[in-house]
Amino acid sequence: MAHEPKEIVPDEVFINDAYRIVNEAQKKGIIIRVIGAVAIRIHSKDFEELHKRLGRLGEGKQNFSDIDFVGYSKQKKLIEKFFEKDIGFIPDKRINLLFGHKRLIFYHPKNWYHSDIFFDALEFSHDIFFGKAPGKGRLELDSPTIPLSDLVLEKLQIHEINEKDIKDLIVLFRAHDIGETDEREVINAKYIAKILADDWGFWYDATTNLKKVKLFAKRYLEDNKIGQEDYDDVVKKIDLLLDYIDKEPKTKRWKKRAKIGTKKMWWRPVEEVIR
Repeated sequence: MAHEPKEIVPDEVFINDAYRIVNEAQKKGIIIRVIGAVAIRIHSKDFEELHKRLGRLGEGKQNFSDIDFVGYSKQKKLIEKFFEKDIGFIPDKRINLLFGHKRLIFYHPKNWYHSDIFFDALEFSHDIFFGKAPGKGRLELDSPTIPLSDLVLEKLQIHEINEKDIKDLIVLFRAHDIGETDEREVINAKYIAKILADDWGFWYDATTNLKKVKLFAKRYLEDNKIGQEDYDDVVKKIDLLLDYIDKEPKTKRWKKRAKIGTKKMWWRPVEEVIR
């Protein structure tokens, strides 16, 4: 079992390693993409200072604890070999034996961080699908991270969203435009709206979380953690995304589940994998 590193690991280690791992894998024909907070930092370089100022893990703490990836299950054996043999990461043999069909866990050789590698989908409070094989999924739409719209969905799917995820979303919205395409620097609101229009539970948590982001942004403005321009820009973009979500025609599946509402559990409980 791995232990927390004693020293604070600088942000640059996480960012540089994320690029290096994705690029080294690519040379071997392996497609993996960065998810989570590290992906948001990579995709929002112009607002790095805002991300740091918000202090996502608290004052005096390092900003990241891991570098997580998603890949295709068709390449599972190649990914396993790559992490262990090519870049010398240490496998969590127990977790990988139990959950290897869905995810793998590896530890940095100096135990600076760990990496979860998920396959085909992120299955937490709600599901985000990427496809099962190279050339047939969403992972090739961007590099070294998953597409922006999926990064937004990754954060919005959290049933009990916490402050670090809210801070990540503020930076994501501040750094990018809202649009209707999968262009590299555009959050595809149409894609997000379509996903949510077919899943009432996901829609409910996502729209609730977007409203929470606005409330916290107001608090950060009052605490001088963000400026007026930051606040106005983020709120405007969230309102635009909410408008897209509201106007997207809902499926029969969504409408049927909407009738039940919150009387029945609408999310999947997420258990932390004990390492």
